[in-house]
Amino acid sequence: MAELRTEEEQLEAIKRWWKENGTSLIAGVAIAIAGVVGWNAWQSYQDNQAEAASMRYQQLVSLADSDNVDEARGLISEITDQHGRTLYADLARLIDASLAVEEGDLDAARQALEGVIEASGRPYVQGLARLRLARLQVADGEAEAALDTLARDVPASLTAQQADVRGDALRALGRDDEARQAWQEALAVAEQRNQPIYGVQLKLDDLGAEEAML
Repeated sequence: MAELRTEEEQLEAIKRWWKENGTSLIAGVAIAIAGVVGWNAWQSYQDNQAEAASMRYQQLVSLADSDNVDEARGLISEITDQHGRTLYADLARLIDASLAVEEGDLDAARQALEGVIEASGRPYVQGLARLRLARLQVADGEAEAALDTLARDVPASLTAQQADVRGDALRALGRDDEARQAWQEALAVAEQRNQPIYGVQLKLDDLGAEEAML
C-alpha cells in the first residue's frame, strides 16, 4: 500500500507539474517549431532574392555591353532598390560609375563610387571603389584629394593597384621621386603576389626618359 501511495503521489505530482508548467512548455515547443519553420522560410526567401538579383545583374551586364545606357540605368535602379544589401547592388553601382565615365559625367561617377563606399559592407568592393574614385580625382586635377582617398586601408589583394594610383597622384603633383617609389612598390607587390599589373613599368620608363632629357 505504501508503494501504491508513493506511485499515486508521484502521479499527482506529475499532474500538478504539468498543470503548472505544461502550457508554457507547449508554448515553448510551438515557438521553437515556428522558429525553425520561419528560418527555413527566410532562407528560402533569401535564396529567391539572390537568384532574382543574379538574373537582373546578368541582364545589366548585357545591357551595359551593348550600350543600352537608359535601359541599363533603369535596371541599376531596380537592383539597388530591391536588392540593396546584396553584392549585385554593389556591382551595379560600379557599372553605373563606369557608364557615367563613358559619358564624361565625372560628378555622377563620383556619386556612384561614393555610394558603394558608404553602402557596401564588403571590404574588397569598398577598396575597389576607392581606387576608382582616386583615379577619377587624379584625372580631374584633384591629386591631393586622391591621396586622401588612397590613405584609407584596402584589402591586401589591392595594395599593388593602390600603390600604382598613388604613383599617378604623386606624379601629377610633380613629386617624381615619390611617384617612382610608389610605382616600384606596385611592381614589387604584384611580383610577390604573382598578380599581373599593367602599365606601371611603362610609367617608370617614361619618367626615367623625361629625367634623362632634363
